[in-house]
Amino acid sequence: METIDDILDRLRKSQFRAGFHLKEKDIEYIEEKGMDTIRIHCADFIKQRLAPAFIPNDGKQTPMKGHPVFIAQHACACCCRGCFEKWYGVPKGIELAEKQQNKAVDLLMAWIEREYKKIL
Repeated sequence: METIDDILDRLRKSQFRAGFHLKEKDIEYIEEKGMDTIRIHCADFIKQRLAPAFIPNDGKQTPMKGHPVFIAQHACACCCRGCFEKWYGVPKGIELAEKQQNKAVDLLMAWIEREYKKIL
């Protein structure tokens, strides 16, 4: 089974995915809210925007800015079901199980924490 470190290494090899980074405004938001709150937001976004079997605006549901989790979703290919299927082999049309959602949240939070530490 692929670990989070393995996945992050694989993502870093993609020029597109490796181009995403947290900005100063994102860091300020994290410092204001705290990582626990960011994790809650992350779980909510995954549940609402990635986990459903059918998403009416799939491919356009995740903004490119405005929240650290949105940036992480693009960096980690958890932004839409098309990217999720391509990178992780999870087909569209099937609701993500809780375990899959939790793994996505763990991946996104690992990416956010690494980005946060790089800037500090």
